[in-house]
Amino acid sequence: MSDVIALIFDFDDTLAPDSTSGFLAHIGVDTAAFWAGQVDPLLAQDWDPVPAYLYRMIELSRAGAHGPITRERLRRWGAGLPLHEGVATVFGRLRQAVRQVHPQVQLEFYLISSGIGDVVRATPIAPEFTDIWASEFTYDAQDAIVFPRRIVSFTDKTRYLFHIQKGIIGPAYAGKPFEVNRKVPPERLRVPFDQMIFVGDGYTDIPCFSVVRRGGGFAFGVWDPRHRDKRSRAWGFIEDGRVSNLNQARYDEQAELYQWLEEAVTSLAKRIALKSRTYGG
Repeated sequence: MSDVIALIFDFDDTLAPDSTSGFLAHIGVDTAAFWAGQVDPLLAQDWDPVPAYLYRMIELSRAGAHGPITRERLRRWGAGLPLHEGVATVFGRLRQAVRQVHPQVQLEFYLISSGIGDVVRATPIAPEFTDIWASEFTYDAQDAIVFPRRIVSFTDKTRYLFHIQKGIIGPAYAGKPFEVNRKVPPERLRVPFDQMIFVGDGYTDIPCFSVVRRGGGFAFGVWDPRHRDKRSRAWGFIEDGRVSNLNQARYDEQAELYQWLEEAVTSLAKRIALKSRTYGG
């Protein structure tokens, strides 16, 4: 019987403002023209959204008008990236809430993002996550982006839910992409779906919402309060039955989202504790 709870986050617009648009604006790119004038035409040609934006970033880097996009520039941006209210302290607060219910229950945090991994891993909150999966570039000898080596989009995200479920996490499994297909008996699953919580804001999160909810877990939809136009998109998740709840992406103690997350992790901890007593664990 598993004593692990997994709280899984998307990143852009969920824990922080859109980090890719923020980076592009930071280096002087007209972001509206980039998305509407460069990326959208590729979507009209049946490109997937994530490789489309990664490809356009590589083109932008090669053009040189804003300088090459290097790993170092991406990391510097990530290190100073603004986070949503309360994000910096939410991990410790939720861990403490679970410890008060049952000290043996582990609350782990994971991040699955279509954004850029080198940005996310440079943020101050990166050490809070047991594992991080995001889109990745490969770099040339001058440290400039040359090709996407990992694309995380739509159902790609659900692959990493199975990594978490089966315990295929951490450096030991780097470079072993086929391990996720390994069959694991239900009683040996490290984190069953009904002990998962997924928090996301966008269309690429819909498959994860569905998998987690079908498996008995919780799915929370969020929207960035600084962009009210995104609330209508998020409302569609409620109308379609994709999420358990919908809130502003705020994580301070007074925020409704934080209170729902605290309720979710503590209720799961109580359920695990009850099972442990029942089965003598």
